[in-house]
Amino acid sequence: MSDPHHAPEHWAEDAGDADVAHLDIPPHASRERRFEIFCSFNVAHLGGGPATHGLRVLINGAQEWTRRVETHPGADSLDVRLRRTVPVGEPLRLTARTEVHGARRLRLTLSADEDEA
Repeated sequence: MSDPHHAPEHWAEDAGDADVAHLDIPPHASRERRFEIFCSFNVAHLGGGPATHGLRVLINGAQEWTRRVETHPGADSLDVRLRRTVPVGEPLRLTARTEVHGARRLRLTLSADEDEA
């Protein structure tokens, strides 16, 4: 149920070319929240042979999503959207971990936007 007295929460981390991004969203004392989580990992192929890049997303320490793919020549990316309901009084801890082979990390972003519904 929507509360007209609060703006939807937005949390974001731009980790740049780091291999890990974290978001620690504190608990809310009086209401359940629903978040849409978005993670984007951008890489560049280094040339000279095959390359791969991977992304793993953990929610409250548990692996929620993982993927490793071939890196195409030039720039490439991996993106994922997830939804999570957070009970009253509980935090939401998000971690995105990356791996690259034959590619260079360009940018890793992680965000959580509260659904208004």
